[in-house]
Formats: sequence, structure tokens, C-alpha cells
Amino acid sequence: MRLIAHLTYRQAGDNMFVYVLLTSVVLLGICLVLRHRFLKLPMCKSTAQLHGKTVIVTGSNSGIGKHTALDLARRGARVILACRDQQRAETAVREIRMRCGNSEVMYMHLDLAKLQSVRSFAEDFLKREARLDILINNAGIAIDGKTEDGFGMIFGVNHLGHFLLTLLLLERLKECGPSRIVNVSSIGHRMASVDFNCLSTHRDLSVGYSGVDVFSVYCQSKLCNVLFTHELAKRLVGTNVTCYSLHPGVIKTDIARHGGAVWRMIWLLLGLVFFADVESGAQTTLHCALQEGIEPLSGRYFARCAVEEVGPKAKDDAAAKKLWELSEHFCGL
Repeated sequence: MRLIAHLTYRQAGDNMFVYVLLTSVVLLGICLVLRHRFLKLPMCKSTAQLHGKTVIVTGSNSGIGKHTALDLARRGARVILACRDQQRAETAVREIRMRCGNSEVMYMHLDLAKLQSVRSFAEDFLKREARLDILINNAGIAIDGKTEDGFGMIFGVNHLGHFLLTLLLLERLKECGPSRIVNVSSIGHRMASVDFNCLSTHRDLSVGYSGVDVFSVYCQSKLCNVLFTHELAKRLVGTNVTCYSLHPGVIKTDIARHGGAVWRMIWLLLGLVFFADVESGAQTTLHCALQEGIEPLSGRYFARCAVEEVGPKAKDDAAAKKLWELSEHFCGL
């Protein structure tokens, strides 16, 4: 009886092992199918070369921004990595130079959470550089807190800093036209709306500090990117400058590095299965920056290297104009 019980127990263990193994194989297969179907993003098809052109990419010491800078440097551009963290940016500069053989890659300090830093960057750039052909507003964060100027951190970095930077560099872009402005947004903008009463009163998109609130504010800031692009395109009519906003895809980046341990773990686990890599994430940015013939689509929103329709909240003329005017007021323009 003892032997029979032992064999039965062993057989049950073997069956459980086979069940777990088969389940794992099936789940892995499903994940691979999902990755191939939904995460295999189109590649930018432009063959444009950029010798003699100058490009700024904000937040380019890692992630999507770094790969964007690498691709542009490979095409011969003079690339400015506009970043807050000097050590990480200089490491990225060395890596990009080594990988593409282009010595015209350099770092300039820019802290989008400080409006004075934005002004200093623009002043230094305009003194040092004779050209600006492409401005890529790529940097983005998803953490709570306040900027040095008292704005919500996410709103201040993801929208307001880029708004001021763009306006300060706009004349140089016009002088060097045809030129382009690319604003990296997110599909998250579809879940958001801008509370202008909250923004006017609290200089922030929300007053909550939970993880849900942070995600909500991040999505709202991405809606601000789309509305900014929508209004900017109107103001650029008659110039040789065009602008575009975009969703890069659900990409495995280090945007959660400043969050709590639980948030970082969730982001890591999701990224292992459901997030595409940064090379894929850079492709729509590159498409908007380089693709020939998209000038008539200035002000539009792109995803998967193609123009995509947005909801009413993302092309609300009155909201876009109000955001512009409030942003000008916040920046002291």
C-alpha cells in the first residue's frame, strides 16, 4: 500500500509538472503572438540624410530620445542632446559618437523643470549655433512634486518647459526652414481632459498625489502636447516650419525610475511581455522629423508612422488657444 501511495503521489507530481510546463508554453506562445501582432511597430522609411543640419533632442540620454539621437547622428546631423543629467548625457554622447562615427554630437544642459534653465539653454544655443532644422521635444516624466517655479512637476516638464523652449527657438527654426518641430505625446491623451480651473488656481493639472493621480496627470500632460501642436500649426501657417505630435508606442523605457518600488516592479514586469523596445519607439518620431511629403499634415497626430485621427478633446480650438494663452502667462511671455 505504501508503495502504491508513493507511486500515485509521484505520478500526481509528474502530472502537475507536465501541466505547469504546458501552461507555461501556451502562455509564452500567446505572449509571442501578442508581441508580433501588436508590438512589432513599423520602421521609418525615410532615407533622408542630414549633413549640414542641426537637431535638438530633449531627454536624449536614454530611451527613445537616445535612439532618436543615434539615428539622426548616423544620417550626418549635428545633434544636441539637451538633458538635465550631465553625467548620463556625456556617457550617451560618447556612445553615440562611437557607434556612428559622427563627432558632431554634443551635450547642452537643459532642466525643463526650471524655466530659467530653459531660457539659459535657448540663449546659449542661439549664440553658439547658426542653424536649427529640427526640434524634437521628447523628454517626459511621470512623478509627482513641484518644479522650481511652483508648477506641477509633470505639467512643468512635459508641457510648459517644452512650450517655452519652442517659442524661444522659433525664429531660428523659421530662418532655417524648411524645418520641423516634433512633440512626443502618448496614446494616454485619449483618456484625459484639461481642467483649466485647476490649472489656473493650482498651477497644476490635478491636486492629488496617489499613483492613480500621477497617471491621470501624465495623460493630461500628453493631451497638452497634442493641443499645443494643434495651436502651434495654426500660428505657423505661412512659414516654412511644420509641427507634429505623436504616440511612440508602448515602449520599454526607464520613465518609471523615479517612482516607488511597487510602481517600478509593475513597470518592469509589464515591460518584459507587453512593451516594445526603444528602437521601435523612436520610429514614429523619426517619421515625423524626416518623412518627405507630410508638410500638409502639420499639426496632426501620428502613431505607427502614420497620421491618426484624434478625439474632439484633442482638436478643440478653444481649449488649444486657452492652453496657449495660459502657458504664455505662466512663462511670462
